[in-house]
Amino acid sequence: MSENEPDSILVVTPHPDDSESAAGGTIAKWCAEGKKVVLVVCTNGDKGTSDRSIKPEDLAATRELETLNAAKAYGLAGVEFLRLKDQGLEDNDEFREKLVRQIRIHKPRLLLTIDPYRNYIRHRDHSMTGRVALDAVFPICP
Repeated sequence: MSENEPDSILVVTPHPDDSESAAGGTIAKWCAEGKKVVLVVCTNGDKGTSDRSIKPEDLAATRELETLNAAKAYGLAGVEFLRLKDQGLEDNDEFREKLVRQIRIHKPRLLLTIDPYRNYIRHRDHSMTGRVALDAVFPICP
């Protein structure tokens, strides 16, 4: 690993499964290279289905378990669940404080998150996650 390559990475996503669908190959590569990769999932994901027969709390528990299983398969160093309200993320002190806490705990050399300004998807949780993650990490950037 070169001096400029990050050895610790924090992946910040709004929902369970967003990291796998958006950057799964990259995350797998980093883990295979021995890098410390930690995933932060911001919401509980309890609204991520069109099947209304599933109770929100059951869906949240299932998605959390699936995330942990995926993390084990990838070889992630850890997963942090913020468990904020799905489809309700806001750019507020609570969200920012929770992300800043994770950045301080894990001290990543690289933070991977969603581009808050790209129009590929109109999902408020996605744009809020990107915006708050960038604001949270900016003060410690060299």
